[in-house]
Amino acid sequence: MSCSGIMCGGCSATKPATAETQAIADQVKSQLEEKENKKYTMFKAVEYQSQLVAGTNYFIKVQVEDDDFIHIRVYESLPHENKPLALHSYQTNKTSHDKLTYF
Repeated sequence: MSCSGIMCGGCSATKPATAETQAIADQVKSQLEEKENKKYTMFKAVEYQSQLVAGTNYFIKVQVEDDDFIHIRVYESLPHENKPLALHSYQTNKTSHDKLTYF
C-alpha cells in the first residue's frame, strides 16, 4: 500500500533538499536556536526524508558551519488543522557523512 509513491508510515528515500525543504527548515530555525541557545548564521538544508503520518514528518540535514551539521525532525500537521510547523526533535554534532535516520 503506498501513498503517492511513499509507503505509508515508512520514510521516503533520502533526497536532495529543495526550495520547499529550505522553507520548512527556515520556519523552525528560531525554535532550534531557542533550544540550543545559539544563533546560526548558516542554516542550509542539504537533504531530507519525509514520512506520512497524520500529517508529515520531515527529517532534514541542515548545514550550520563548513563541516557541522544538524539533523532536524519537523512535523507538518494536516492542512485543515491549520497549525504551524513544529520542531519535534533534533540531533547536533553531525557530519556531512552521517546518514539521515528516523529519530
